[in-house]
Amino acid sequence: MRHRKATGFAILCVLAPLPALAQTATNITALKGLAPVSTLMRTPEGEAALKANLEVTTGIQTGTLKQPILLPFAEQQQLALRDAFITDGNATELTDGLGTSLAAVYQAKARYENHKDFTSISKALADLIGYTNNVTKSDSNAGKYFFANATKNGKDAVSAEASAIYTANGGIPDIFGKAYDRPAGSTGADAFGNSRPFQTDPTLLAYRGNDYFGKASHTIDWLRGPSQNLTDSPSYPSGHTTYGYTESLLLAILVPERYQQMIARAAEYGNNRIVIGAHYAMDVLGGRTVATHAVAHLLANDPAYVGQGRKNPAVINAMGQTDGEPVVVTDYQAALKTAKAELTTFLTAACGGDVATCAAKDDSRFKNAAANKTFYDVTQTYGLPVVHKDAAGQTVDVGKAAPEAGYLLTAAFPSLSLDEANAILTETLGPAGGFLDDGSAFGLYSRLNLYAAGGKAAALAASKGTAASTR
Repeated sequence: MRHRKATGFAILCVLAPLPALAQTATNITALKGLAPVSTLMRTPEGEAALKANLEVTTGIQTGTLKQPILLPFAEQQQLALRDAFITDGNATELTDGLGTSLAAVYQAKARYENHKDFTSISKALADLIGYTNNVTKSDSNAGKYFFANATKNGKDAVSAEASAIYTANGGIPDIFGKAYDRPAGSTGADAFGNSRPFQTDPTLLAYRGNDYFGKASHTIDWLRGPSQNLTDSPSYPSGHTTYGYTESLLLAILVPERYQQMIARAAEYGNNRIVIGAHYAMDVLGGRTVATHAVAHLLANDPAYVGQGRKNPAVINAMGQTDGEPVVVTDYQAALKTAKAELTTFLTAACGGDVATCAAKDDSRFKNAAANKTFYDVTQTYGLPVVHKDAAGQTVDVGKAAPEAGYLLTAAFPSLSLDEANAILTETLGPAGGFLDDGSAFGLYSRLNLYAAGGKAAALAASKGTAASTR
């Protein structure tokens, strides 16, 4: 069985020298897309959204806001505690979305034996997960200090191009710290800015339970240490959510029979960051948008996203900054195809039947499609009010505004054309005008409802298969 150290990830395709630490072109794109959060204190609509953000976050964290979650609240709290550990090397913590049968065989092979060592299904799958997670994680992490104190890492100046973002939109850093009376460096606040809910909310509900490894733990262990210390880790956007959506989306594409359930698992993973007290609703929406945007561009083989030397993303914990060996993917679709073939071969042999049959064997919390939909729907916007009224009144065609988005469906359902996929994404778009939906292509990704779109895409693909079989 292949064991991998968190500090030594496998190399995909080609070795290449890494450039000096800098903000990449994709980082700048993500920063520009996430930047509307920095302007929220400038308008009554933005102020209302900030107020609602804290209220919704508090309601979810304390259980007073009765979300249609997939588990009883006490059980959801326990899952949130386990989800605090990121299994970014092999995605295994997320695979319960694959259903009872497939999850069991996947988790038996792909494990984290401790905080450093993990096993993988196959080399191609491990490398694909690693490269993809690296890209999205880099974009997400670029925002942490930028939106906290306008730096790269808390102290070093950002590039002129990044600095110009604030100049152009008139935004300010530390929006959450200023809005919630915990400005950077004040008593109890994040030293850099954008203090988290456990620092701004006096009603935080802390609780005990077992961590991912089954050891006795406490939520505070994962907020203030020793398991993970987030006290000086700025809140926006949510890196855990970026990971959760990145790797859940990969699994959805690789096992399309479970596309919708994996999207529901991604939504649950992000929501669990609110439950544990680590993030606001806006953080989760930002993390989701970063992930879906970057994965779509990878699937499109966008030159800014492929062919780049990337560092090892599989770190000891979410705050780790381990330097691994560089990896390069020059053809993402080819890498995906190889990983899918290896995963399908493994799942078929291990579950004792074809993947579709095994995927249907599910006694988990994801077995009820109606419940999955109801839960996902409440996480689409978290009920936050409209901020950008102009955007709310516009009709948008995904195929024209962000044509690469369609690959999020065609990669899973290849019988669909890109035009058909983008038409489905347009038809299923969530509400317009949210805090990120300022009319940009990046903002449009905040409206994608991949749960609804995945269902329609699967139905269209099935109808095409039926039509072909009757000819």
